[in-house]
Amino acid sequence: MKLEHLAIWVENLEKMKDFYCRYFAMTAGEKYHNPSKNFTSYFLSFESGARIELMHKQEVFTPEQRNHSFGYTHIALSTGSKEKVLSLTEKLRNDGFEIVGEPSTTGDGYFESVILDPEGNHIELTI
Repeated sequence: MKLEHLAIWVENLEKMKDFYCRYFAMTAGEKYHNPSKNFTSYFLSFESGARIELMHKQEVFTPEQRNHSFGYTHIALSTGSKEKVLSLTEKLRNDGFEIVGEPSTTGDGYFESVILDPEGNHIELTI
């Protein structure tokens, strides 16, 4: 088995697509729109084949409720090296994104930093 994709509800579909493609070298597929359900989405792909689906449906998403639910808490993305974790963290910081976990080795042995995407979702940058 393998993970096919994970999905994230987003408020600003275009902004989030641009963020993930720009900083994580993902490629966006065609925008999907289902007018009868007022639903739009993009599948974003890594070179490895792993995918993230960004989904928007206004009736589902309210910013006030986003941080008060159980379930998935973050995405961990492997950069391939400690140096890449450090450089990407600094690039994101310099571009105005919030770093909520400075680069360090965690108690379970991961070298990581934690940043927030444009809508406040946690992303762990790991080796």
